[in-house]
Amino acid sequence: MGSDEQQTYPAPVDLDKAPDGGRQAWLVAAGSACIFFSCLGFSNSFGVFEEYYKANQLRDEPSGIISWIGSLSTFIQFGAGTIGGPLFDRYGAWVIRPAVVVYIFAMMMTSLCSAYWQFMLAQGVLMGISMAFMQLPALGAVSQYFDKKKAAALGLAVSGSSIGGVIFPIALSKMLNSSSLGFGWSVRIMGFVIMPLMAFSCVVMKARLPPRTTTFFVGSAFKDVTFVMVLASFFLMFLGMFTPMYYLPTYAVMKGMDATLASYLLAIINAASTFGRVIPGVLADKYGRLNVFAIGGLATGIIMLCMTKVGSTAGFVVYSIAFGFSSGTIVSGASAAFALCIKDARDSGTYMGMGMGLSSFAALIGPPVNGALFDKYGGFLQASILSGVVCLVGGCAALATKATTSHGIWGRT
Repeated sequence: MGSDEQQTYPAPVDLDKAPDGGRQAWLVAAGSACIFFSCLGFSNSFGVFEEYYKANQLRDEPSGIISWIGSLSTFIQFGAGTIGGPLFDRYGAWVIRPAVVVYIFAMMMTSLCSAYWQFMLAQGVLMGISMAFMQLPALGAVSQYFDKKKAAALGLAVSGSSIGGVIFPIALSKMLNSSSLGFGWSVRIMGFVIMPLMAFSCVVMKARLPPRTTTFFVGSAFKDVTFVMVLASFFLMFLGMFTPMYYLPTYAVMKGMDATLASYLLAIINAASTFGRVIPGVLADKYGRLNVFAIGGLATGIIMLCMTKVGSTAGFVVYSIAFGFSSGTIVSGASAAFALCIKDARDSGTYMGMGMGLSSFAALIGPPVNGALFDKYGGFLQASILSGVVCLVGGCAALATKATTSHGIWGRT
């Protein structure tokens, strides 16, 4: 009985002291990277689907309507994390395994779709739900194993989405536009690619801490001014940051770029965001997580405002690199910023889930609003201005958040 009590209620020192390295810790980080590669990396490629659907299966639908498929998926994968994160804190990494099966099933169902409502259900709803029960638990697990190196470890985990965002757009574009495979087999092949990665994640993902048996949500978090401010700044950045990911290939085709070459812009964005997630993560542990998070939002806003000034192939490549690096800081930076608010390491998944979940409403709203602006005005000037301004405001809000911490506005927080 004594050993059981020790396992259920470990000493506080064991809860507070993260290993900050070691074989199991880095295996969890690697497993998380595989999850983000397969999930967010695939959803970051929606710009390829947007352009392909517009030219093929959904040619009669407006751009704003098509973008609802991707935005709903993004919304659900973070929004339903308000459930996925707490479930990880309560029951451990087992919540990832059934979600993996559902995700593969959803991808295979997407390969069979031909009507808008079918794409919405399979690619929008089902894939979004399954991703929510993988990504937020993955972030929670990494947070349990790292403390001083937390921002770097989270950046490494989320960088998997950048690598996936390089591979998926290139592979999909080649198969969809330059082969005889067709849509169905192109998507199914992507499903077969991610299966071994998902299997690896299921094996190595483990919670370090015993389950939390208190309330499902941590309501006291919303009494924490720092948490609320980080939430507000991330919401604003999320509202604007998806515009190039959804519409840059479409804009490039409008400017005369070949459709296959235009789809590579997403790969360039995601390749650059790999460095934008890892390098700022390392710097954040040294110079302050909120500092790096704020700089990422401000830089992304400025770059977003310049979107319609690009007109040449070289210009699109340079723009994609700049946007990819700056925007890559936002998701990993937000994860590290939310981690500043966690009082008990066993609440990591819950805090991440609540923060990401509420911010996901911005991902639901942003792309369709920008698509509606494009349909109305026939260009992306208005969308780039809206997206750039809200990202700038989000960056300013992140800077203001520093005033709510013990280090103050000038501290390395």
